[in-house]
Amino acid sequence: MNVLAITQARTGSTRLPGKVLKAVGGKTLLEIHFDRILKSKRIDKLLVATTTAPEDDAIAKLASAHGLLFSRGSVQNVLDRFYQAALPHKPQWVVRLTSDCPLIDPQLIDLVIGKAVEMKVDYCSNTLEPMFPDGMDVEVFTFEALEKAWHEATSTSDQEHVTPYIHQNSSFYGKSLFNAVNVANAENYGDVRLTVDEASDFEVISLLIEKLGTDKDWKTYADYYKDNDLVKGINKHIGRNEGYQNSLKNN
Repeated sequence: MNVLAITQARTGSTRLPGKVLKAVGGKTLLEIHFDRILKSKRIDKLLVATTTAPEDDAIAKLASAHGLLFSRGSVQNVLDRFYQAALPHKPQWVVRLTSDCPLIDPQLIDLVIGKAVEMKVDYCSNTLEPMFPDGMDVEVFTFEALEKAWHEATSTSDQEHVTPYIHQNSSFYGKSLFNAVNVANAENYGDVRLTVDEASDFEVISLLIEKLGTDKDWKTYADYYKDNDLVKGINKHIGRNEGYQNSLKNN
């Protein structure tokens, strides 16, 4: 089995520029992100997909310094950037991760990969019914599904966010182009925000790392967040998937 993880990383965030290169405890969020992904037991290779923008030279250099594969592509058409990154490798399975999730859990990554392989589906994620924290998003799909999306997706939102064409045309939503399953959690943690999109998110992640370190499982971070009103109050005002919702408005 050939499993390629691709994480999207760029410095050009509109709400928090350079967020992935911000440091906590002597390490950038991107380095923490790399370290945690590399603890996965089911990923064969990790590739960093960044852009051709000059400001993203820093991301390419950081990936190279950590001995990781990287590729550079379109700033706006993330689907094309993602597909071109995967194309030379033509993996059986692709794992999509994003660098705004610095505390992504390697065991959760392996859980979603395992479910995709077991069910032999085109697409599997823990986001179709978001019962895990925002910031613990894992999507696993076949290279063939990615290639089909690359050929057929035309809307702005589909191209900016890589996978909507796949899951919205899947069996999960009663469609027939792709077979898809969701990985759910017994308890709903969907209101926990562990991603970094705004300054308040960075404040939350910094507090969690200072209190708990960078080696805990997702539930330890999520429970600390839920049990501490002062921490939760910092970023709870931000809606989930605001970037994708804004893309839909531009279609």
